[in-house]
Amino acid sequence: MSAIHPQALVQEVTALPPSLVERRMGIGSGYRTRPLGYWTGGTSRCHLRVIEGPEPKARAVTKIDRIDAIIIDVPTVRGHVLSMTTMLTQSVVLVRIRFSDGSEGLGEGASIGGLSYGPESVESVKLAIDTYIAPALLGMDADAIAAASAHMEKAVKGNPIARAAVECALWDGLGRRSGLSVAQLFGGRVHDRLPVAWTLASGNSQTDIDEALRMLDARRHRDFKLKIGKRPVKQDIAHVAAIAAAVGDRGTIRVDVNQAWSLTDARYGARGLQEIGCVLIEQPVARDKLAALKTLTDSYEIAIMADEVLQGPADAMRVAANRSADVFAVKVCQSGGLKPASDVIAIARAAGIDLYGGTMLESGLGTAAAIQLFATVPDWQFGTEMFGPLLLKDEILSEPLEYKDFSVTVPQGPGFGVSLDDDKVNFYRRDRTVSLRGAAGVIAGA
Repeated sequence: MSAIHPQALVQEVTALPPSLVERRMGIGSGYRTRPLGYWTGGTSRCHLRVIEGPEPKARAVTKIDRIDAIIIDVPTVRGHVLSMTTMLTQSVVLVRIRFSDGSEGLGEGASIGGLSYGPESVESVKLAIDTYIAPALLGMDADAIAAASAHMEKAVKGNPIARAAVECALWDGLGRRSGLSVAQLFGGRVHDRLPVAWTLASGNSQTDIDEALRMLDARRHRDFKLKIGKRPVKQDIAHVAAIAAAVGDRGTIRVDVNQAWSLTDARYGARGLQEIGCVLIEQPVARDKLAALKTLTDSYEIAIMADEVLQGPADAMRVAANRSADVFAVKVCQSGGLKPASDVIAIARAAGIDLYGGTMLESGLGTAAAIQLFATVPDWQFGTEMFGPLLLKDEILSEPLEYKDFSVTVPQGPGFGVSLDDDKVNFYRRDRTVSLRGAAGVIAGA
């Protein structure tokens, strides 16, 4: 078999010997010209030759060879108080996919506070990956991420965090193989740095004030989100007011209620928070109370943000259809992956809904994945909260993300632009901890 050379047809103004035509055209080794005929125009006669060569070899398909998922548990720098629980440790699922060409990709699935926060925990994420997702994807084309994602959706209903962890690892692998960052795979970054908010969640007003002032002085954060909803509304408003007064014009204050309020409490809270200069209320009511969320959005000047209600593009469309929120908190894990999160962003932008880059308190790996996508979006009207690694007592990346001047630097390099510190990962992996406890118990009982 022979293939047509990309230079297509050669026109010889004079009947040159084929070897001379080939030299003049710079035709590479293995190609030749073959007479095709001629055409006459006026007094000129052009001889036509077609360039042929060997049939190109088919590209070898890189396949998914192995998918491994482990749970790691890393202590937090302080208690992280939410309306439903207090976190002293953050647990995430790390995914490593090995491909047939020897390359690999890394991904992460993170939840907050276990099943008290949402329908997925790290334990369920690992189970879904090991039992259902990995067997369904083994042997598939590693570059066909859309096909793999569709296959996952058929194999596993719901479970967006589990699907996101694997989908992210596929994007990281594709980026590494192609030498491109994930931001480039999604159209190219428009930001080299992204603003980063910090969450104040000790539960104590003075402790939070001291923490906020330290962050401002160090130029690490100037946008602060307060976790509220665990106490009566009046106490929460007083708590926020004290911190807002201390921060003053040096920063902004927003709150996250994590679905804790009834509509009645939310009305009272929205009015009070608006009066003290708070700029945003995140998910004040339960995720299934969409009518209540819309009532608040329509009734107050303070921005109302959807978070837990957004479990992917379909939810984003439902919220946008009747504008039940002013802002979308976009989370890669909660959306089901980078591509679904990109779709959520597109829906918000088309509907004129503002954006906020949310976190599930991922480690540096999951944070880098989100940053790569978020860097491709022109406007984040309410900034981002990509602070997850800073809440952990230890770093699991070989090189930490760079935080300075109230922002985080978008990592360079292929894929997510980061790599794991395998020693740290092995130290914090849960199965190692369980093994060590078991061995200690045997020794103690000997």
